[in-house]
Amino acid sequence: MTIAGWSFGKSEARLAVLPAIAIAGCAIWLMLPQASDAESHSTATEVTRVTQDTSRTDDTAGTQATLQSPAPTDANPAAAPLDIAPPEMVEPAKSPLDGLKIISQSWRRGGLGSKALVTFTLRNANDYAVKDIEIACKFARRDGSHLTDRRRIIPDTVNMKSRKRYAGMLVGFVNVNANKAKCSVVTASRI
Repeated sequence: MTIAGWSFGKSEARLAVLPAIAIAGCAIWLMLPQASDAESHSTATEVTRVTQDTSRTDDTAGTQATLQSPAPTDANPAAAPLDIAPPEMVEPAKSPLDGLKIISQSWRRGGLGSKALVTFTLRNANDYAVKDIEIACKFARRDGSHLTDRRRIIPDTVNMKSRKRYAGMLVGFVNVNANKAKCSVVTASRI
């Protein structure tokens, strides 16, 4: 084998030269200058900024020209600008929680006194049905100090303008010292 006038007679020498050539080639390839991603992004950003600034200048000039033009006279009604109606105000969608609330509730203990069984009535005053209602119950001692919070998702549907009663629903384990409970609706999905 002859490389650039050098001759390698033994096979071991041939095998030693190939990895050296590969390493040298990789090192040279890594040293070559390349355009980095940062350079290409900064150029694109500058072009975008210039374009946006130009459009703002054109819009501002058009607005100023419109404001500075004299008021049209009655002699030439075709030159009068047309009345532009104000954009319609779109009312934001109401949350399902606005018309959904618990109107009566009570609770009792179950399971050797460690489980809370809640009975409550949900009223849906919305114009649509709701589902996947999540309730949060806060349990407190007799003196009002906070003990436990429990949440429960009800995978049921409450129809529009209706009430639904849930009796003895297991909310979870509670502290044995809990004497008071207050439940409220946290989330619901519109159908």
